Amino acid sequence: MTEPLPAAEELVGLMPHAAAMGVTLDRASAEGVRGWVAWAPDRCTVGGVLHGGVLMTLADSVGAVCAYLNLPSGATTSTVESKTSFFRAVRSGAVHATSRPLHVGRSFIVVQTDLTDDSGKPVGQTTQTQAVLRAAGSEVHRVPEQPADVSIAQPHPSAAAAPGAGQSNALSP
Repeated sequence: MTEPLPAAEELVGLMPHAAAMGVTLDRASAEGVRGWVAWAPDRCTVGGVLHGGVLMTLADSVGAVCAYLNLPSGATTSTVESKTSFFRAVRSGAVHATSRPLHVGRSFIVVQTDLTDDSGKPVGQTTQTQAVLRAAGSEVHRVPEQPADVSIAQPHPSAAAAPGAGQSNALSP
């Protein structure tokens, strides 16, 4: 029998740094994960610009959840490589992250995370490689298909103003 997916809040709760940074998930499935973090003065550098480390925390956390949801039964994961490109500064609102798996293999899972601002403009992109870690001496079998997704009750307030508002929350491949 397949274990049910943890609730979105539980997934973030597994990463104390992400929770402390304010990372929130809107949707999580093996096909993709969406989340966001709000701009706040204490998360900024000079000139009120959201710190790049906050963006990297968001991308790494949302990407790690995507990798986690693609793990075979009995395995865990850890980021082994991460590359982020920044495109524009964020001085208000929130940053939204959408992660999807590019490769799901026996040893590694590669995830791409696109970061956008409230108006849908690209803020950055992260590609990360996650190791598939197995317990010593264990044989790992791929988990059968999971339920379609896990959602939280309320997406970020700016989602209503974002491009595509009112459309389905389903992730597209």
